[in-house]
Amino acid sequence: MRPSHDSVHNPDERSTERMNFRTKPHIKAAIQRAAALSGVDDSVFTMNAAYRAAVETIASHERTMLQPVDHAAFFATLDDPPPATEALRAAFDRHRATIVSR
Repeated sequence: MRPSHDSVHNPDERSTERMNFRTKPHIKAAIQRAAALSGVDDSVFTMNAAYRAAVETIASHERTMLQPVDHAAFFATLDDPPPATEALRAAFDRHRATIVSR
């Protein structure tokens, strides 16, 4: 039996939010079996799995991986950027007009 680490437990933060969902019987049974094998209840197991998946999904959308050839081109362009085009200037103007920075 491999114990499951409770990645969502933070003693300084109370669990005040509820999440309710329905699932198919075979999914519930698999979660309950995996939870029992991990030595935790099915709520802890489900929240840990969902939280890990959420963190991984967010990280994959916040990070860009470049191939070596793209990496070289990206940094070369940062070192010697091309001059701004009229379309780029217009985009910056639209951004300034519509986005409020805090």
